[in-house]
Amino acid sequence: MLDGYSACGLGEGLPSPLPLASNTNVENLQMRVAWLGLAGTVLLGACTSDRPTAAESPPADALFSEGPQDPGSIAAGMAIFRNETYGDETFWTDTLHLHEVIRSSVSPATALAVGLKVDVDALPEAVRSAIKAHTVDLNDPATTVTLLKLNAVLGVIGKVDDKNTLTRVGITCAFCHSTVDNSFAPGIGHRLDGWPNRNLNVGAIVALSPAVTPAQRAVFNSWGPGRYDPRFNIDGKNMPVVIPPAFGLRHVKREIFTGDDTISYWNAYVAITQMHGHGHFVDRRIGVDVNNPPDLVSSKLAALRAYQFSLEAPNAIPGTVDAEAAKRGHMVFNSVAKCSTCHVGSVFTDVNQGVLHTPAEDGQDPAYAQRSVTKLYRTTPLRALWHPPQLTGPYFHDGSAATLADVVDHYVKLQGIKLTDRQRADLIEYLKTL
Repeated sequence: MLDGYSACGLGEGLPSPLPLASNTNVENLQMRVAWLGLAGTVLLGACTSDRPTAAESPPADALFSEGPQDPGSIAAGMAIFRNETYGDETFWTDTLHLHEVIRSSVSPATALAVGLKVDVDALPEAVRSAIKAHTVDLNDPATTVTLLKLNAVLGVIGKVDDKNTLTRVGITCAFCHSTVDNSFAPGIGHRLDGWPNRNLNVGAIVALSPAVTPAQRAVFNSWGPGRYDPRFNIDGKNMPVVIPPAFGLRHVKREIFTGDDTISYWNAYVAITQMHGHGHFVDRRIGVDVNNPPDLVSSKLAALRAYQFSLEAPNAIPGTVDAEAAKRGHMVFNSVAKCSTCHVGSVFTDVNQGVLHTPAEDGQDPAYAQRSVTKLYRTTPLRALWHPPQLTGPYFHDGSAATLADVVDHYVKLQGIKLTDRQRADLIEYLKTL
């Protein structure tokens, strides 16, 4: 549930109140999900001198400031990030009835197919050995319940009774904003907190609920892996965005693609309006007032922010980049390509100077920006743009650039930039190092 960077926390948008569909069956359980890469949106174009600036946020107390980093707060925040549902079981269990779907129809094979991840460190050695020996039935929903009992499914918290029956289910920030290194098997490995799960098909998961209407199911199934619309249940419009990273946030002043506000602002928005946790979120700038008492969110925001600030962006993988070409590309970035006009400073964004950009300036669709506080787009910080297999695109808020080459070509055309083939290739190599 983090910021625009990771702006997904996922309570998957269901118009509220949620109308129940009659005689609706769970469908499409055995979905195949393409392995998409990831990385946040990238804006590489040149900027004009008279650009708009970010609007002032409502008065914010110390909770929304960076503050010092304290090991105790970081540890508490990690527990919140990984395990705190904010009481959202009342939505995922009582409204969507997903616990019934999981225990009857969702095998580990199905769960992995829709992008859910398994923490190998939560598995006892006997379970690991059984998986390797193929003596565990990965096509049996009961095995999924066992994994939930072990707290091994990233971002999904299940309550299992003494009869091994799944009775409650909820989600956490890690649902969208953690993945694994695949060190044990595809979809099973050590946690990578803050990395967006670009295999996760949130819409398909929500569409499994017997409580959604056919119209809602069609919208959810249209999103695809690694995409999510954090405003669909607010305005009824269907414009999913790419799940961005939740690492490298400490020195970025405004989050989400449109630079609406601080990290804690977006954490509260997602926890309450998307995850459907218990709390009160109000922002009259966008006409949102969601009150779901009692408040289980606000007291946890400071520690959550501390943990998010501790998550550093991964470095480029040695041997995956042509170092000499990247050096030349750095010069292209700072000169003829004009990238450094907007991608400034150590985090490569001018949002810290209060600068935002019109959709026309960046060649982006204005429709999504119109749903936001600012009606503008932020220059996205450049961080871990290329870290295969997890981070390889797509790029831009809507994923419309599949590769870094597509990003470069977008701005070459938009800005009328003249690059030789070598300059273009070198620039792409340099972007892979960020």
